[in-house]
Amino acid sequence: MKIGIVGLGLIGGSLAKAIKKNTDHSCFAYDINSKAIADAIQQESIDGSFVPEQLSSFDIVILGLYPDVTIDFINDNAAYFKKGGIVIDTCGVKVEIINAVDKKLNDMRVYFIGCHPMAGREFYGFEYSLDNLFEKASFIITPTENTNDKALEELKRFSKEIGFIKNVISTPKEHDDVIAFTSQLAHIVSSAYVKSPSLLKQSGFSAGSFKDLTRVAKLNEDMWTTLFMMNKSALVSEIDNIIEHLTEYKTALITDNSKELHKLLKEGRMLKEKSNKMNIEK
Repeated sequence: MKIGIVGLGLIGGSLAKAIKKNTDHSCFAYDINSKAIADAIQQESIDGSFVPEQLSSFDIVILGLYPDVTIDFINDNAAYFKKGGIVIDTCGVKVEIINAVDKKLNDMRVYFIGCHPMAGREFYGFEYSLDNLFEKASFIITPTENTNDKALEELKRFSKEIGFIKNVISTPKEHDDVIAFTSQLAHIVSSAYVKSPSLLKQSGFSAGSFKDLTRVAKLNEDMWTTLFMMNKSALVSEIDNIIEHLTEYKTALITDNSKELHKLLKEGRMLKEKSNKMNIEK
């Protein structure tokens, strides 16, 4: 197959490298950053570049763009996609994107499928892309009533080819609800956590737990602002939930209620152990 990637950032660049490493498919890219294209060609991560008017030559087009830019790019270039070809996005929010482009493209016999590769780093840009970023990662696919069955099966095979360990089939809403907890809330909490005045005093006092909780505070605020705003209902619900539980811990401390604090800590440990067991069984 001939694959086209739009956007050679961390995800797009890593997908390009995974395609070249694991398959015999040809891979081309488009990016407004000419250095990213030049670096990818020099590293043999892609076979060459293209312009949007050439999108019809690709069997699969992968959009590695910010959510709002993904919608704009599809709307601006819908006429150029290959009839019978597959178009996927890689964004961390699904409902708003799918509502904007899914029916339009599928009515044109361009098979759009919303996707989300579950891997990343606290860095962004092609220079941080890796050919093994997606090894042991899951690939979330969010088909709708408009999704072409043949295209869906082709996409499932393709994801396994490039290194994903499993496909996870989800509705767009389920994706956004769960991602609000597993990803977006974690970034919010990490960003809020580092705003303590104690942050600048932590040198020599920090170890693994500090590193784990602060890692994703180093984020791309342009992309994450858009993701949060597009999924604000689910994210606000998760923020309300964590505030409620933090208040329980705070109240136990203020009232010197060590029995209640012990209970809260035990509940958290047991839930984490249950979660670990479920993941192992899957």
